[in-house]
Amino acid sequence: MYRYLILGLLLPFFTACSNIDGLENRFSPNPELSEEQEKSDQSALEIPRDFPAIIPQYSNSELQEISDTLNQQQGLVRWSSSDSVKQISDFYQQQFKKNNWEITQPFNPEDNTLIAQKEGLEVKVSFLSSNNGNTDYAINYRGLNPSISSTQETTLTSSQTKKDGSIDLNDIPQPLTSYFKDVRNLGTINIDDTENKVINGNSIINRRTYARWLIETYNKFHESTPEKQIRLGVETSQPAFSDVPNNHPDFPLIQGLAEAGIIPSSLTGNSSASLFRPDNPLTREDLVTWKVPLDTGKGLPKASIDSIKETWGFQDTTNIDTKAIQALYADFQNGEQSNVRRILGYTTLFQPKKGVTLAEAAASLWYFGYQGDGLSAQDVLSIDNQ
Repeated sequence: MYRYLILGLLLPFFTACSNIDGLENRFSPNPELSEEQEKSDQSALEIPRDFPAIIPQYSNSELQEISDTLNQQQGLVRWSSSDSVKQISDFYQQQFKKNNWEITQPFNPEDNTLIAQKEGLEVKVSFLSSNNGNTDYAINYRGLNPSISSTQETTLTSSQTKKDGSIDLNDIPQPLTSYFKDVRNLGTINIDDTENKVINGNSIINRRTYARWLIETYNKFHESTPEKQIRLGVETSQPAFSDVPNNHPDFPLIQGLAEAGIIPSSLTGNSSASLFRPDNPLTREDLVTWKVPLDTGKGLPKASIDSIKETWGFQDTTNIDTKAIQALYADFQNGEQSNVRRILGYTTLFQPKKGVTLAEAAASLWYFGYQGDGLSAQDVLSIDNQ
């Protein structure tokens, strides 16, 4: 009897313990859910505080990438949305108009770009190709009066653009020396120095000088086939750029490249490219955007940031302009004759805004052609010597 009494007294105690264990299990965290939450927290990106507040943001979008150099004056961010290009472009055009932005380039389905300006800021909304069924788009913004000289690199000035100077070969990186010598022997890349000083091969070339080198070297390559040469602009033409008038010493060259569609301008539908900025440093993304179409002999292909990651593997793809993305994708298809391989060798960083040196500019001109169909400076020199 005592045994049954003791069991009766202990039964409620065991039941209570069982209920406590159940409650603990009920309120303990689910390890699978915790792991998913942790992954979600790790993958989520947030807009940095430095992103300008005046730039509209499309709500139904997931942030994909943020450029490392983003600040109040410049930056690039990439989003992905399940909505269509039309829905997103309509939103930005309406928001820009509603908030008194100046739309310098309305949305154009051909190049999928919309450009607007306000309070000294230019914003470019570019829609990129995507393989996941969503709409990928990027917002690239910059101050309209950036301090270009802040790179603190020696830049070739306009007083160094005649044809009787020389470049110090001792300062040129060894992998570029042979390219430079061959191109120099073509007689198309002479440098002016009115005081007859030797110019450092690592000086940064400006845009006007590279434009002259580019057209004169390309036309030299096609000296025996005039139908392939780029025609120079004539003084009676309406200037493509407001800062390169008809009386500018390099007008025929720069105008010729613009009229051929090589340099982005209002003639190619880039209404925001009203200035050429001839004395500004030539950047790496400028170089590939201008040079690659002369290699391929046709317009630039469609390409996305993801395609550059998969091909070149650059870590700074979000910093690269849309046109340069397209040029880089085509350049990769050129194999060992690509401009990037010839100029930069192996690299996982493109550094699109970095200035191009004289030696690098010359090396880019050593070869014109695409996928085995082309000529090198050596080939042209051999033909001249025959």
